[in-house]
Amino acid sequence: MKKIKELIFNGETDDALRLLDEFIATNPMSDEAYYLRGNAYRKNGNFQQALNNYLSAMELNPDSPAHQAHDMLIEILNFYNKDMYNH
Repeated sequence: MKKIKELIFNGETDDALRLLDEFIATNPMSDEAYYLRGNAYRKNGNFQQALNNYLSAMELNPDSPAHQAHDMLIEILNFYNKDMYNH
């Protein structure tokens, strides 16, 4: 997971997503993997996939940091969507 976190931090999200997909295929109950995959998708700008992965992490672990990430992303999207109507 450390390598995946470094890849996400450095913006190498395609590599991180590939590794996370492989990891999740053999560890489908890892809430941390779904949380990190959500972060990678968020950094890529794929907000729907980010939210889906955060929800998966939250289902597996109600105490997951994905709750905060999910709520933060929802707030950002709500802000931008409201702003679009004001132009």
